[in-house]
Amino acid sequence: MTNATCAHVSTLPDPAPQARTPEGCEDCLRSGGRWVHLRLCLTCGHVGCCDSSPNKHATAHHHETSHPIVRSFEPGEDWRWCYDDEVIL
Repeated sequence: MTNATCAHVSTLPDPAPQARTPEGCEDCLRSGGRWVHLRLCLTCGHVGCCDSSPNKHATAHHHETSHPIVRSFEPGEDWRWCYDDEVIL
């Protein structure tokens, strides 16, 4: 897997926003759902669950807002994903 670049990186806020609820997926916490892994939206700081989770809230957040890039919110991981260009950054 190679890392790529995309034009959306230049549109990210500087510095990236901080998560409002780092203890879990914001939407799952509200609904009583569960998650597998967490993703942090680098536009607004929303924390959502990954596509391996039942509700796929990070992807749903992208579809609702068009915010293009998330990063892993898992300890020890620093990769980012651009939904629009479908590349790991």
